[in-house]
Amino acid sequence: MAWIGVVAFAAPGQAQQQVAAGITEPILDVTLSAAVPGLVGAHKVKEGDFVTESQVVVELDKKLEELEVDRRKLVVDRLKADLDATRALFTRTKSVSQEELERKETEYKVAVVEHELAKEQLRRRLVVSPLSGIVTRLPLEVGEACQAQQPLARIVDTRRCYFISNVEAKAGYRLKVHQAVKLEIEAGSSTVTVSGQIVFVSPVVDPASGLLRVKVLFDNAEDKIRPGVAGRMAWEEVADDR
Repeated sequence: MAWIGVVAFAAPGQAQQQVAAGITEPILDVTLSAAVPGLVGAHKVKEGDFVTESQVVVELDKKLEELEVDRRKLVVDRLKADLDATRALFTRTKSVSQEELERKETEYKVAVVEHELAKEQLRRRLVVSPLSGIVTRLPLEVGEACQAQQPLARIVDTRRCYFISNVEAKAGYRLKVHQAVKLEIEAGSSTVTVSGQIVFVSPVVDPASGLLRVKVLFDNAEDKIRPGVAGRMAWEEVADDR
C-alpha cells in the first residue's frame, strides 16, 4: 500500500506543515525455528510470556542426543586417564615410545572434538530466543513433528517501534537522519501523539510511484501502541523563496 504525503502550502520563507501517512512495526520481530527435524518435546514458555535473550523457548525431543553426550564424555575421561598414565611413564621411565605417546594424544584430541560435536547436536535441539520480547505464537503442540527451519515460535519486541512511511519525493526531499518528527498513531478509538526520530531515509526514490521510504524510531515502553496500526508523521519545513 502506498502512503502519500500531503503538503500544506505556505508563503516563501515561512514554515509549512508536511504530513505523511504510514504504518507501525515492532523494532524486532523474529520467527524462530530449529536447524534439525524432530518432535516438539516441550514448550518452555507460553504465548504472551516475556522472554529474555538466550532463553530457551522450545525443546525438541533430545534423549538420544543427551545419551550420546554422556557416552562421549566417558570416552574422553577414559582416554584422558590413559594419556596421563602414558605421559607419566614416558617422562619417568621411557618405557613407552614417543610414537605411542603421540598416538594416545591424537586419540584423546579426536575424542574431545567428538564430544563437542555431540554437545552441538544437543544444542540444536533447543530453540533459543535471540532477543528479549513477547512470545506471540507457538504454532505446534507438544508431540507434533517439525521439519528443519519450520516456524516454531514468533517473538516481538514492542518496547520501541518503527513508523514506516512512503513520502512524496518532493515533500521528503529535506528529511534527514536524526531529525525529530511528530507522530499521531491509532490506539483503539483514540489517537496517541508521540515524538520520533528519523533513522533511515532511502537514498533512492521509487521510480514507479515517485515515493521515498522513511523510517522513524519511537519509544513504546508503556505499550500504548500495538504495532501494525496506521498513523501519520508531521514535520515543518521552510518554503523556498521562489
